[in-house]
Amino acid sequence: MQAEKIASTHTTTIDIDGKEVTLRTGRLAKQANGACEVQCGDTMVLVTCTESANVREGIDYFPLLVDYEEKLYAVGRVPGSFTRREAKPTDKAILTSRLIDRPIRPLFKEGYRQDVMVHAIALSADQENPPDTLAMLGASLAIEIAGLPFAGPIGAVRVGRVKGKLIANPTFEQLAESDIDLVVAGTESSIMMVEAGMKMVPEKDALAAIDYAHQVIKRQVQVQREFLHKIGAVKKEFEAPTVNEELAAIIAERATEKLRQSMNAVTDKAVRQSLVNQAREAVVEAIALLPEEHPLRQVSASQLDEYLELHEAKLMRAQVLDSGMRADGRKCDEIRPITIEVGVVPRAHGSALFTRGTTQVLSLATLGTTGDAQRLDSIDPQKERKYMHHYNFPGFSVGEVKPNRGPGRREIGHGALAERAILPALPAPEEFPYVLRVVSEVLESNGSTSMASTCGSSLALMDAGVPIKETIGGIAMGLILEGDRFAILSDIQGLEDFLGDMDFKVAGTREGITALQMDIKIEGISLEIMRVALEQARRGRMHIIDKMEAVLPRARTELSRWAPRIITIQINPDDIGTVIGPGGKMIRRIVEETGATIDIEDDGTVLIASVDAAGGEAARDWVLRLVKRIVVGDVYSGHVTRIIPMGAFVEVLPGKEGMVHISQLENRRVEKVEDVVSVGQRVVVKVREIDERGRVNLTMKGVTPEERAPFETGAN
Repeated sequence: MQAEKIASTHTTTIDIDGKEVTLRTGRLAKQANGACEVQCGDTMVLVTCTESANVREGIDYFPLLVDYEEKLYAVGRVPGSFTRREAKPTDKAILTSRLIDRPIRPLFKEGYRQDVMVHAIALSADQENPPDTLAMLGASLAIEIAGLPFAGPIGAVRVGRVKGKLIANPTFEQLAESDIDLVVAGTESSIMMVEAGMKMVPEKDALAAIDYAHQVIKRQVQVQREFLHKIGAVKKEFEAPTVNEELAAIIAERATEKLRQSMNAVTDKAVRQSLVNQAREAVVEAIALLPEEHPLRQVSASQLDEYLELHEAKLMRAQVLDSGMRADGRKCDEIRPITIEVGVVPRAHGSALFTRGTTQVLSLATLGTTGDAQRLDSIDPQKERKYMHHYNFPGFSVGEVKPNRGPGRREIGHGALAERAILPALPAPEEFPYVLRVVSEVLESNGSTSMASTCGSSLALMDAGVPIKETIGGIAMGLILEGDRFAILSDIQGLEDFLGDMDFKVAGTREGITALQMDIKIEGISLEIMRVALEQARRGRMHIIDKMEAVLPRARTELSRWAPRIITIQINPDDIGTVIGPGGKMIRRIVEETGATIDIEDDGTVLIASVDAAGGEAARDWVLRLVKRIVVGDVYSGHVTRIIPMGAFVEVLPGKEGMVHISQLENRRVEKVEDVVSVGQRVVVKVREIDERGRVNLTMKGVTPEERAPFETGAN
């Protein structure tokens, strides 16, 4: 085994913008086919790679599984769950698993069918250096140590930009100041994957950051090559299955016409599928005419389907490169017809129906209070999310029967991309103190549902009255690459995504990019292809934003009537306990009696939310009375709460009492307090004094008729 060959610990380092990244192997997980540790600062990740001994029967795809795990021991915390152990992976862990998977999957040799698992565990997190790009780097090294048929190594780096200066692998603190959060993975010669969030950054700046990342990647690849040579890692021999020329010839002869027709019917899935079935049946009939002993009589259904797909891809790609026309008759830079409706769901705070070709997404926005923010229990410094985008992809959207079992990795990934695209345009919490949630329901799918979700989210928020800074549109770009010839496709549909070489999603405003995501199925693309794709995407984005703004040019000036109105007041932090009351008794009472929702922050900011304006105002007045200071000489109207022989206690402000001594009840001698007042009776009192112990002494006989009048007439 490869692991047995590496018997001792080996270490090397890479300098990345002054930060030292250490690669180590031979110390941990020695029974894995390949294992390594990657460390930067006190952030440390263990990555292993394991390969199955045999190929599973009937497998016609590459079964790669990538898992990234966050363990809270990495930051010295006990999990907060009932079982006190980590349960399902966090969204961040799932997104990191996808980050690792996307650049390595295309680099395994065609025809390789062994089960492979790449498993990364964040052992330590210093909450300064992000672990995700370290795990990506470790995955490359672990696969190479295992000796698998992999066209690597790859490098992976995050790039930020602070005050105009690009930084490789920035810290969390630097990222908070950065207008670019870009993750790039690639080989020595090509870019494999891009994932980015940006604050309306121009295309030329995005391209410069990608180029900067690639220079770092080249160094990472070179260090890995030297390290692998030093430890004696050897690639296993692998021969790709030979092409069955005879089967390919029969398919070309019998299926070409129907497959061409099916590609031209991409807008009608039922018609297209019928034509594909007819093409397949024609091939099956041709094989059935062969002699009984002919080897093709034993061809499997999966192999036949694979060859049909390859031939269809060949036809589609040739048509685009030779004529510049796509399967549905569009030019390479042409966008499908777009229709938009807003305010389509009555009780949602905001809604938008975005349809592009035969892709349709309904996005619905909800405005909540600060208490609705999502609490995060992860190893990253971020502790809550105040904007959430959830993406759902039901089976009916592609005409299939599929049970709903919660979001999968794809749904979480697409939701995160659309969320990232919208974030830079949202108002600051100080200006608009709402928690926002958008749910995008995919109703029809034929390519680029994540970008349709981005467009729908922008419109739904604007429909809800959220004052977003700019309209955000998104577009998915494709690529057909054959040798030196290539074509960039705008607004790809399902067939072009499935049979093409790239899925490049770009979202942003008129000003610049807010999100990027690029995945490829080949061994990398050049920076020049990326430049052409970004420019073509910019033109497409402007066209889409024009369509969006023709329907809703800006955010509505009024919130939805069903959205809560938030009243913000500031109190002294010392008064927070007064508003909450013992065991939360006071705040519960306010909520129950007014119907409002109240959130109090540590700095004394009180957020009162209520759909009913009167309820919100009542809650505000109640809080203000609670924190109001009692002043000597002021007059109050309050209820008698209890009576003792010495006098009566009166609640002058919520939760604040003073005592009227028996001698201060009337301008005459009073024998018994009960002769003048009773529990529950409303009386008008004046503050006579506040003693050194903070006790409030009141008087009823010292209140003049003029001071009493406003309370008796109901004016106050």
